[in-house]
Amino acid sequence: MNGEGPGEAGAAEADAEPNGAVGARPASPSPPPDVSAAGRRGRRPGSGDTRGRVLDSARAIFAERGFDGTTIRDVAGRAEVDPALVHHYFGTKQRLFVAAMEFPIEIRTVMPAIAAGSPDQIGDRIIAAFVGLWDRPEVRPTLLGVARSATTDPVAAAMFRGVLVDGPLQAIAGLLGTPDAAMRATLVGSQLIGLAMARYVAELEPIASMRADELAPLIGPTLTRYLLGDLGAQPGSSGFPGSAPNGPVR
Repeated sequence: MNGEGPGEAGAAEADAEPNGAVGARPASPSPPPDVSAAGRRGRRPGSGDTRGRVLDSARAIFAERGFDGTTIRDVAGRAEVDPALVHHYFGTKQRLFVAAMEFPIEIRTVMPAIAAGSPDQIGDRIIAAFVGLWDRPEVRPTLLGVARSATTDPVAAAMFRGVLVDGPLQAIAGLLGTPDAAMRATLVGSQLIGLAMARYVAELEPIASMRADELAPLIGPTLTRYLLGDLGAQPGSSGFPGSAPNGPVR
């Protein structure tokens, strides 16, 4: 860990060396106030695409190292800008993380493919959609950055829950009309989080190299049971805490 907690990536990084720049030359008698670091050796001045370049660099490093393993100086170095410019645009590392991890697509666009077809194979379709989403090159860096950071940063953990459980899975479970929809969505989410960690973060073989159509028959039936099957004896007559009263399982 680098000592930066959520919401903390203050000016300490930018001030770690004189003038807030790596390898900065001694200040001239009357230096112009320029947060873009124009004219400093090894750093590009600010331009119209500077903010986008910083976000691209941050997205890549967060995906590689997670929140705790990333510093403002790392991001600035890869983007070839002064760290002060990153602070100028985003203020803190936490705000930079949130901006860089903005999801590039609307997650609910994958729901029609999941909802269509036989309910008995809905788990297989969830796996196909999940793996297909992660394997998209414009999506994977964002999901990797969130996944690697979720274990140490509460904001990243909330984003991970939002992508997997609080949004699409809750909606799918609700549409199926089975009791205890919230519990069922959470159980499916637990399987998907485990799959994401094994396949994309830990890169466990052979899971990491298997195609979606190979994974679906192995994991899909478990997801289908979570969504449609009998979850077994439940404490009390009203199901799990916070769930709807028990009813017939379709």
